[in-house]
Amino acid sequence: MFGLIGHLTSLEHAQSVADDLGYPEYANQGLDFWCAAPPQIVDDFHVTSITGQTIRGKYIESCFLPEMLSNRWVKSAIRKVLNAMALAQKSDINITALGGFSSIIFEEFNLKDNRQVRNIELDFGRFTTGNTHTAYVICTQVETLAEKMGVDLAQSTVVVCGATGDIGSAVCRWLNEKTNTKELICVARNQERLQSLQEELGRGKILPLEEALPLADIIVWVASLPKGVEIDPDKLKRPCLIIDGGYPKNLGTVLNAPDISVIKGGIVEHSLDIDWKIMKIVNMDIPSRQMFACFAEAILLELEGWQTNFSWGRNQITVPKMEQIGAASRKHGFQPLLF
Repeated sequence: MFGLIGHLTSLEHAQSVADDLGYPEYANQGLDFWCAAPPQIVDDFHVTSITGQTIRGKYIESCFLPEMLSNRWVKSAIRKVLNAMALAQKSDINITALGGFSSIIFEEFNLKDNRQVRNIELDFGRFTTGNTHTAYVICTQVETLAEKMGVDLAQSTVVVCGATGDIGSAVCRWLNEKTNTKELICVARNQERLQSLQEELGRGKILPLEEALPLADIIVWVASLPKGVEIDPDKLKRPCLIIDGGYPKNLGTVLNAPDISVIKGGIVEHSLDIDWKIMKIVNMDIPSRQMFACFAEAILLELEGWQTNFSWGRNQITVPKMEQIGAASRKHGFQPLLF
């Protein structure tokens, strides 16, 4: 059995779907209440591969909200992730994916030093961030959509925003090793990490966001949009392909302009229907088929019997591991979202 740990996009979103999740008494409660709310298993379902294999999964709502990342509530955010992991392990789930901000919180706050959660000692081998599959899917979206749009990567500039993150650095490695991309521009806040990535790749320009975006034929966005930062679509190249790998995915609204194509990055579509409700709650276009690629990684690991922390640790994703999870993804009937 596999598990998925997720969260909703905002307090407003959480209040609006509390009834669907099975706890209507939360609907009118404020952030202080949600900070105290425990994680809950809210979905129990089955996934069938195109090979005919069927496995069981559970979705754990962590009750974490992005608003909790402010200083006042950050301890609640940490507690939410650890408690959700403990619930997954206590429920005898073999492999669980940390979705959305869950994996980011784990890495940023060094939660590996917090193995003991009440009477449970966390076994980190039972958890994966799902970032390897997400990075593979985003790279496949870049290559496939560029070809469909008539964009020649050999003549193109690709800007990766969030390049030093786990997914961003993996995307850069893939573009560097597997494609003939003419120019790679890396954007991130941490200059020291940017320079280390540049040295590792042996190429790639380092530019601030406002200088990089107007040069891009393709933008891979795998970072949060900082408060107060706005992107002017009039300053972007036309045509411009944008792979929005952030969460929540809102660049399609911000950059709604002619000849700018914004694709939901890191989303996959399964070949067969899945009997779950959670993807409807998080507003997938086809909730019975579509899901976040990080969640799909847990499904793939369970289907393949790779019950291990396939994606774990900061910036450890390699191109061979992306190829490995990509082959499993195709084998079991997943394909990157392309429209």
